[in-house]
Amino acid sequence: MLRGIQNATRNWLGRLITGILLGLIAISFAIWGIGDIFRGFGTSTVAKVGGTEIGVERFRQAYNEQLQRLIRQVGKPIPADQARALGLHRQLLGQMIAEAALDENIRQLGLNVPDALVAERIRNDPAFRGITGQFDRNRFNAILRELGYTEPRYVAERRRQMLQQQIIRSLTGELAAPEAAIDLQNRFANETRALDYIVLGPDQAGEIGDPAPEQLTTFFEERKNLFRAPEFRKVDIVTLSADDLAKTIAVSDEEAKKAYDANRANYGTPERREVHQIIFQNEADASEAVEKLKQPGMTFAQFAASPDRKGSEVNLGMVTRAQILDPAVADAAFALPPDSVSAPVKGRFGTILVHVGKVEPETVKPFDAVAADLKREIAMDRARRQVRDLYDKLEDERGAGGTLAELASKVGLNVRTIDAVDRSGRAPDGQPAPQLPDLPNLFSAMFAAEVGVENDPIRLAGDDGYVWYEVMGVTPSRERPLDEVRDRVIERWRNDQVAARLKELAKDTAEKLKTTSISEAASAAGAKPQFIVGLRRDRTQGDFPATALDAVFQTDKDGVGTAQGASASEWVVFRVTGITVPTLDPASADAKRIRDGLATMFTEDIVAQYLADLQTTLGASINESALNQVVGGGVN
Repeated sequence: MLRGIQNATRNWLGRLITGILLGLIAISFAIWGIGDIFRGFGTSTVAKVGGTEIGVERFRQAYNEQLQRLIRQVGKPIPADQARALGLHRQLLGQMIAEAALDENIRQLGLNVPDALVAERIRNDPAFRGITGQFDRNRFNAILRELGYTEPRYVAERRRQMLQQQIIRSLTGELAAPEAAIDLQNRFANETRALDYIVLGPDQAGEIGDPAPEQLTTFFEERKNLFRAPEFRKVDIVTLSADDLAKTIAVSDEEAKKAYDANRANYGTPERREVHQIIFQNEADASEAVEKLKQPGMTFAQFAASPDRKGSEVNLGMVTRAQILDPAVADAAFALPPDSVSAPVKGRFGTILVHVGKVEPETVKPFDAVAADLKREIAMDRARRQVRDLYDKLEDERGAGGTLAELASKVGLNVRTIDAVDRSGRAPDGQPAPQLPDLPNLFSAMFAAEVGVENDPIRLAGDDGYVWYEVMGVTPSRERPLDEVRDRVIERWRNDQVAARLKELAKDTAEKLKTTSISEAASAAGAKPQFIVGLRRDRTQGDFPATALDAVFQTDKDGVGTAQGASASEWVVFRVTGITVPTLDPASADAKRIRDGLATMFTEDIVAQYLADLQTTLGASINESALNQVVGGGVN
């Protein structure tokens, strides 16, 4: 629990509403109850919450997207059976059920968000800013393509998140963490320890000779699976990448300059003006205000501050023309010289006087400063079009039949043949197979395919290309005889002997350290004594293994302990000589970080209780057979 709180205090600022919901994934099924087995619905629905159904296709798309994200995070393929064993499908469905319940509740409450506010949030999202620092429509479209979203779908998703955020904020408000919890978390996060320690490694294990023939044979027979040859596959690969194609496309200075001139606004900062406005209910009140502003010595600031003035003042701050929602106000504001007031303007919300203070002129980056990036963008745009054309051509050819190599040759694409590769992407010599695209799910796909059978292409990251593959042959997994792997078996036997000796030596050294000094205990073990001051729970020092930190912080002052190091061939023996818990200044940044992190944890607990109450009110059902249809295999 404390470890989770510590992580939350470190990362809480980055967690918006979706982060809060994702934090509930692990407990969502506990809330909803797996016992509510799906009854009486068609096979096209995976789950139902109140009147909201989660369809099979919607869940399949979300599941595949989640699986691809996880594959990119871990950097290696995740077979379907392993994903099921991890409970990925149930975690995702739990999240979708929770969000569907919130959506149902939002509809019941009649909540909504104006289109203008959704658009403003999207325009101000840093993810969609171009090299000018402003909203970039091309970047926006590219990111949506990468995410697999259409613009209407993305806008609807942002609106959902904003509405969900309203619910969460109304539930939690301003939560304050108890001081006792803050003190406990401070101790967990900032407590330091001093210790004497000894690191024991292979040098302390002593000389280990070769095993006797009968020992080696017995050892091998008991561990045959460790030395088994994996299944290898021979595969033809065709890679179509926009990045690769872009490198072959030359863009002239004239072409880049033409694009620069056509999109000049994208390469600079638009003019900004300091705008105040006073909104009057009628034109007469506005005209009266104009006359008062003409009086000698009267400034706009004085008039706006006068207690008897009519109308309501609005300070828009430093804004661009596009940020002013009322076109009439925008036209007036950007026609005025600095420090001046407009004539009455008929706007959307009344008759308005507009005052402009300081003006920041438009700035535009010169062509030379953006030419390289611009040429790259143009080349990538052309490359993406080529990718689409070549993709269509190859897919058309595949419809006529033939091997991948034959068909790729017809459209001018190169084929690479990988003679042997295992599930981890390694060749028979144990090294990574050469010339394979960096695509984590490629290996799992290759090993799920049949020999000579056509397979769907796999999209490259960023949707900037495709990889086609065809399995040409299979070399089954087999048991290797001892003679083939003798050196590896002897190495493994020797490592096991070292590990066993070091474990016993660590135990004996710890007993000795209880009654002698660290120097004497280290000398007896053939190691050197070492010392640490200020050791923290979340980081190590020197050669002290991180795997031993938990053991150190579970040991009392003057206590002795042992722990395995980074591997079985490393052990550490230690004695805790000091424990320090720093005082926490309530006004410090560290105290604020802890306080805010705990508030986030409490928020999640409240949201979980709220979702549990929604389950009672709305009810939730799960179609196990439809769920299994998406993920395959038995129900987990």
